[in-house]
Amino acid sequence: MTLTELKYIVAVAREKHFGRAAEACFVSQPTLSVAIKKLEEELDVKLFERSANEVAVTALGEEIIRQAQSVLEQAANIKEIAKRGKDPLAGPLKLGVIYTIGPYLLPSLVRQAIAKTPQMPLMLQENFTVKLLEMLRTGEIDCAIMADPFPDTGLATAPLYDEPFMAAVPSNHPLAALKQVSADALKNETILLLGNGHCFRDHVLEVCPEFARFSSNAEGIQKSFEGSSLETIKHMVAAGMGVTLVPRLSVPKEALDTQAKRKKSEETYVRYLPITDDKGGLPPTRRVVLAWRRSFTRYEAIAALRNAIYACELPGVTRLS
Repeated sequence: MTLTELKYIVAVAREKHFGRAAEACFVSQPTLSVAIKKLEEELDVKLFERSANEVAVTALGEEIIRQAQSVLEQAANIKEIAKRGKDPLAGPLKLGVIYTIGPYLLPSLVRQAIAKTPQMPLMLQENFTVKLLEMLRTGEIDCAIMADPFPDTGLATAPLYDEPFMAAVPSNHPLAALKQVSADALKNETILLLGNGHCFRDHVLEVCPEFARFSSNAEGIQKSFEGSSLETIKHMVAAGMGVTLVPRLSVPKEALDTQAKRKKSEETYVRYLPITDDKGGLPPTRRVVLAWRRSFTRYEAIAALRNAIYACELPGVTRLS
């Protein structure tokens, strides 16, 4: 039994597919299949039920895979302890980021990280919150930038900033003439949502529960479009298909400068408005946090990453320390 074989069975359990697991492990499918078969023969148990369409983990296999995840994490800890004894900032830092943060934070963050800690390159992974939590647990990534709330998995977390939502409406829409808009004013609009799996979709539905009627169970045009990215949705807003809510960092700087001469692009046809609370409360926001395994020992690397994030411009957000 080897750590490599344990890594393979964890990957298959996660992907539910031998081909995708092999790609994730950067090996050929035959190599992965032979290694798993060898491990099953050694243990004299069947770990997976194989069918034409999917791979299912057996009941006994689930217990073994949970233990394998723990072993892989402990093995990664040994390497981290050894690195820390030399230079805690030496070596890559594997960072996960959710889809609705990555495009707007990473370009600036990478520049800051290169300038401040060139000996600690960032190995980036963009994914859904659920997938990043799983990758944290198995040691595939060291830390992740996500939005609260997410399931409590015993992770250490540090708040980074509170980010307000803004409404994105077509520039020829009646609401575009306003300086700000309330959540109540958006209730009767056709809202464009991200697809299931995006935590930002859930955040939007928390702010305006009435938007749930535009979920995948609805009829008509609302059902016909669920965006896979905020940028796609913003293009649909520009086309007049509906309105949406976006996080502040996703709003282009020039879109908020009404005096600037902007190039004719999709952004020219989108108006971004602050959202107010009719009851006098705070505008809707999401809290962005940095999460890492409690067993992760490169504390200085986490601190350096936070410093690099705070060195970014981050317009319109409230920094937290």
